[in-house]
Amino acid sequence: MTAADHATPPSPVSGRFAPSPSGPMHLGNARTALLAWLDVRARGGRMLLRVEDLDRDRCRPRWIDLMRHDLEWLGLDWDEDTQPQSRRDPAYDVALDRLWTLGLVYPCFCSRRELAVASAPHGPADAPYPGTCRALTDGERAQRIAEGRRPALRVALPDRALSITDRLCGVVSQQLAADVGDIIVRRSDGLYAYQLAVVVDDAADGVSHVVRGDDLLSSTPRQVALQQLLGLPTPAYAHVPLVLGLDGERLAKRHGAVSLLELRERGVTSQRLIGLLAGLSGIGDGGPARPAELVAGFRLEDVTREPVRMDTAAVGVL
Repeated sequence: MTAADHATPPSPVSGRFAPSPSGPMHLGNARTALLAWLDVRARGGRMLLRVEDLDRDRCRPRWIDLMRHDLEWLGLDWDEDTQPQSRRDPAYDVALDRLWTLGLVYPCFCSRRELAVASAPHGPADAPYPGTCRALTDGERAQRIAEGRRPALRVALPDRALSITDRLCGVVSQQLAADVGDIIVRRSDGLYAYQLAVVVDDAADGVSHVVRGDDLLSSTPRQVALQQLLGLPTPAYAHVPLVLGLDGERLAKRHGAVSLLELRERGVTSQRLIGLLAGLSGIGDGGPARPAELVAGFRLEDVTREPVRMDTAAVGVL
């Protein structure tokens, strides 16, 4: 049995909200959720809610409850709750076993510090993994384990080209070995890596269309490569430009991003916020609106292709 055997037949269009409950939703999260929802509803499709709580040290139940409330407050409904990632280990086990069977998995003992030092003279810290541990002998692996080093598990990707057609960004082409490198599928602490989890999740949930921020565009070749190795379907991807602060930084709590909870407490209505986010995305006139009022005639391809800059401090006084 392969991971594909766990997949449910998709409807013609099926999208998903897949937030990580590591903090409150902010304006950037809300704008991406709105565009994902409109893309599905304009096509008469179904919307799923999946909680991506792999990082159990950061994810908290209170953020899950708040996230659901935020989506409901915005008027972004969904048709089904799927299993959270924290309950999907058996499906991830099946996928990992399949990769082992293909002879593609190997233990990697490299620490982040070692990788940073190795890449610093030659390029960015997120450079493709150079394959340091791929050729270790059984004896060398045993020695590292005896030293108390816990390995992550990596997948050796084939040395070939991969092309993806993104609905907004166009064709993205990379060489898997040179541009992507061998990727971690299970961390050294035993938790499954996001790259493996998300491809298993999307197949199991029957997701046909994924709309997310373009900060995740660079992860897509990794995910598509895993889908192909596991025999899983590849959704139609669309990566939308991010919402940035006036300083050009991506919105995040550490940069002073205003949460939806804070906006509600300041008296901002969901209709005003939806209208603002839609207007900044090239949809409507920026006036107060409910999501359902924006469905007719919506085309994701008409969304502005440039990052959106917002004075988040001013939103709270609208």
